[in-house]
Amino acid sequence: MDKYCVSIVDADAHVIEPNHLWARYLDPGWRARAPRAGAAPGFRELTVDGQPIFQGIPEELWSRGAARNLRQHPEAAMAGFDAASSARALRGMGIERAHLYPTVGLWMFAIEGMDPAFAAALVRAYNDWLREFCASDPALFRPVGALSRHGPGDMVAELRRIAAWGWTAVTLRPNRLAGRTLGDPAYEPFWIECERLDVAVAIHEGTHGRLDTAGADRFGSRFARHACSHPLEQMMAMLALIEAGVLERHPRLRVAFLEAGAGWVPYWLARLDGEYRQLGWEVADRVRSKPSDYVRRQCYVACDPGEPGLEDVIDLLGEDRLLFGSDFPHVDHDPDVAGAVARLSARLPAGAAARKILRDNPDRFYRTHS
Repeated sequence: MDKYCVSIVDADAHVIEPNHLWARYLDPGWRARAPRAGAAPGFRELTVDGQPIFQGIPEELWSRGAARNLRQHPEAAMAGFDAASSARALRGMGIERAHLYPTVGLWMFAIEGMDPAFAAALVRAYNDWLREFCASDPALFRPVGALSRHGPGDMVAELRRIAAWGWTAVTLRPNRLAGRTLGDPAYEPFWIECERLDVAVAIHEGTHGRLDTAGADRFGSRFARHACSHPLEQMMAMLALIEAGVLERHPRLRVAFLEAGAGWVPYWLARLDGEYRQLGWEVADRVRSKPSDYVRRQCYVACDPGEPGLEDVIDLLGEDRLLFGSDFPHVDHDPDVAGAVARLSARLPAGAAARKILRDNPDRFYRTHS
């Protein structure tokens, strides 16, 4: 670790779920409906109830993504990003601890119209598998639990189950699902329980899902869909939590917005504060402070060390609200973590802010430590 300025806590890394997970870990009563893989390698032809788990992925993206993974992480790619090879790859990048998010699950658990009971079973299977994956290297791997928003009651039950294991964070998609935004009253018992159990909530988007996603109704290319989905869905998710009064009612709730950069935050908060000055009377029963006050108090945002305007984000939110995530091992992941650290350290004074972003802030958000 001596070549890095600080030890690095990766706030947003990913697993690649093996296809055998679903039949092996699903509750016996659901195994007849287990997701099925086709002849293509990996999850390219994975289906649920006979339907693909994603939509609109260009054919060339598969081949380019596979070639890039082979160049960047040849051992892990050949091993299917199993626990052992992923651990070696992450440590090789200088990562001391990595908080793990789904890949396949980002699509599978958010298919519009899915039977809530079946979705809950899929989530349980994933979390059971992730528990074993992380147990193989608990010093490095830190689990982030998945939940299904199809059944709000199921969310609470699964939250309690994984919190009993000692898990300190869960992840949700930001999109509208089953006609509900994150601010829908149906989720209020979930937010209450997150605050009671001191479990953080990380909002993570995924392009090409089979649900309502910003940009998907207008564009067909990966270029356009990916550009729209992550920042625009995060902006609306933040708004949903503010406008519905979730952050007002739950001041100890910790929420992070991941994988969209942080440059959108100053514009969006200025916009929302301006709307609040003009129209705050309309939401006065549930929004009693400026939107930016809530975000500064209890929200975190993952930043890109090279993105423009990062200094302005720090001026607005403070050094204590930014996180760093590698996005390992997705197609847009950059394995040059050392370079990212160097760029970040060069931009920020005296290294103190860089240490907070790379280590202290994720430890505080996830309530974890070495």
